[in-house]
Amino acid sequence: MSLMSKLLISTVVASVALSANSQPNNKDLVNYVKRVVVKNPRVKVKNIEIIESKTNKNLPGWNILLTNMDLMYHKKELHIPETMFIKDGLITNNLINLKTGENYRETIRPSVPDSMYNNAHLLFGNKDAKHKILVFSDPECPFCRDIMPSLMRAVKENPSKLALYYYHMPLVRIHPASGILTRVMYLAQEAGKKDVVKKMYSIRISPRDTNVTRVLAKVKSYTGFSVTKKDIEKKEVKDAIKADMNKASRMMVSGTPTVYVDGKWDKNRDGYKALIK
Repeated sequence: MSLMSKLLISTVVASVALSANSQPNNKDLVNYVKRVVVKNPRVKVKNIEIIESKTNKNLPGWNILLTNMDLMYHKKELHIPETMFIKDGLITNNLINLKTGENYRETIRPSVPDSMYNNAHLLFGNKDAKHKILVFSDPECPFCRDIMPSLMRAVKENPSKLALYYYHMPLVRIHPASGILTRVMYLAQEAGKKDVVKKMYSIRISPRDTNVTRVLAKVKSYTGFSVTKKDIEKKEVKDAIKADMNKASRMMVSGTPTVYVDGKWDKNRDGYKALIK
């Protein structure tokens, strides 16, 4: 069972009465989370940050709040995404279409703010390209290793049509080696060696290898890019990866690769293909 599962219990149809206002205040939301979402009494609910308020044509009358719950557990701060559906003074964190089976909790995502399309995260393509693709990825994630090489190749071959903005999301609990690789990738991009980033998706190392010296030696042998342990331990490098992870949290990203095409979540991760036909 994951840490999140231990802290929270999602309810399928639970709802609680709020004030008649369809946009509840923070106190209402905190009380709702305490009573219905968070079931572990050792978890303190500090705040609910509203990332975005949305509507959906398939949910007339419903207001959708995409939020981050600021929690404290064993003196550790946690920021966990939560979706809330609100209508006529009622609130629920799951809303399912009985006819189609669609769970709107799983299909509605925040929009990408323009600020995330910045030069620091532009990996391939031209910044004035017709279409913008944004990804959160981990080089040791098997799904990423399957999808990202083709995506990066398509952007490199169509720089006027596509621009790829890359955010690091190392899933170190599953692939500890990615914690090392993502810092190397950041340094490579800073040095203008962007092809090193692409090569990381085909390097052969154990995803659970935490021996920095061994991993860096394999990176040098495979890519020709050489960095030291001291290089990847620099504060600015760690801060850059942490900043990307914070962006992932704000965008309610829970897995990799998560792909957005022109600001909208691309569930199938292949929407870019239709743009280059």
